[in-house]
Amino acid sequence: MTNTKHVLALVLAGGKGERLDPLTRDRAKPAVPFGGVYRIVDFTLSNCINSNIRRIILPIQYKCASLNRHLRDGWTFLPSALGEFIEPIPPQQRIGDQWYSGTADAVYQNLYEVEKHEPDLVLILAGDHVYKMDYSQMIRFHREKNADLTVSAVEVPRKEASGFGIVATDEENRIRGFLEKPKDPPAIPGQPDMSFASMGIYVFNAKFLMDVLEADAADEKSSHDFGRNILPKVIHTHRVFAFAFADENKKAAKYWRDVGTIDAYYQANMDLISVSPEFNLYDPEWPIRTYQPQAPPPKFVFAQEYPGGRLGIALDSLVSPGCIVSGGRVQNSILSPNVRINSYADVKESILFERVTVGRHARIRRAIVDKDVTIPEGMEIGFDLEQDAKRFVVSEGGIVVISKGAQL
Repeated sequence: MTNTKHVLALVLAGGKGERLDPLTRDRAKPAVPFGGVYRIVDFTLSNCINSNIRRIILPIQYKCASLNRHLRDGWTFLPSALGEFIEPIPPQQRIGDQWYSGTADAVYQNLYEVEKHEPDLVLILAGDHVYKMDYSQMIRFHREKNADLTVSAVEVPRKEASGFGIVATDEENRIRGFLEKPKDPPAIPGQPDMSFASMGIYVFNAKFLMDVLEADAADEKSSHDFGRNILPKVIHTHRVFAFAFADENKKAAKYWRDVGTIDAYYQANMDLISVSPEFNLYDPEWPIRTYQPQAPPPKFVFAQEYPGGRLGIALDSLVSPGCIVSGGRVQNSILSPNVRINSYADVKESILFERVTVGRHARIRRAIVDKDVTIPEGMEIGFDLEQDAKRFVVSEGGIVVISKGAQL
C-alpha cells in the first residue's frame, strides 16, 4: 500500500463558474448539485478518501456559504485527533488584499497553511470535475520516477485534442513540452492517434512547490496559473512526468468531465439515467460520499390508470429521498430531495433541484429548475424556446434554466 500519511491535498474550490450561470449565481461551482443527491465537489473529495488521503484543505473564495454548509453537514467525519481533516480555508490575505488571480496564486496565498502541516508531497486538485481516480497510484508513480512534479494526463483522440492543454512526452512519460489548445497536438509515443491532455491534477514535492510559487509570485508578467505559467517554466529544468490517468470507473472508455457549461452539465446528468451509464454511481468498491438529508423514502401515489385518471410514476429516472410523485409522470429526469410532482403534471428530460414543486397539468421538457421554485398549474416550459428566453436562461443546446427561488 502506498504511504499517503505525509501527503497534503489542496482542492481548489474558489472559481466563479460563470459559464454555469444561473446555477452559480448563489453558490460556488463545486457546490452545484449533481446526480440528485450529490454536489460536484463530492467526487474529488470521495477520490481523496478512497485513495486514503485524509489531510485535505479547500481554498474557497466566491459565494462559498452553500459549499461551507455542505462540507460542514457531510464531510466532518474524519477524526482530527488522528491528524485527519477536511478544512475549508477562506482567503487569508496574508500577502496582499487581492483575490486569487489564478490557480497557482490560490496555493501561494495559502502557503502558510501548507507549511503548517509539513507535508512531503502536495496534491493539487480541482473541485469541479467529475471522475474517479486513485490518487495513491499517481503518488507511487511520482516517487518511483524521483520526480519534482507529476501531472495527471488523460488520453484523448488527437483529432479532438485541440481544445485541451496538451503535454508532449517521451517514451518514459517525461514531459518535454506543454501546448495550450494546439492546432497540431503532439501524439503519445506509440499511440499516433492519441494525445495527453492535462487534467489539472498535480503532485509536487513540497519544497519544490514553495520555491516555484515564490518565483512565480515575483513575476509581474505571470497570470499565476499552473498550466499557463508554472508547468512550461519547469519542464526544461526539473524532472516533470505525466501520469496516465488510471480510471476507477471500470468502463471501456475513461471518464473525466469538466461540467463547466450548462450543456456539458446537463449531458453529464442525463447520462446517469441511461440503462448503462458511462459513469457508475453504484460501485460499492468506490463509494461516492455526500451529505444525506433526513428525508423519508420517495413516494409514488395514485394508480388510476383508467382514462382521465391519475398515475404517479417515474420511468428511467433518479428520484431522491423526500420526493412525492402525486399523480404526475416523470420520465428521463433527475429529482433532487423533497421535490413534489402534482397530479397530471408531465416532466421529461429535466433536472429538478431541491424543494421544486410542479403544479397540476404543468409540462416541463429539457429544463433545469433550481431549488425552491414552484411551477404554477398548467405552465409549459421547454416547448417554446423563444418565449422561454424572454423569462429564463436558454443554453446554446436549448436547455431552459430557471434560477433559484424564481417567482413564476
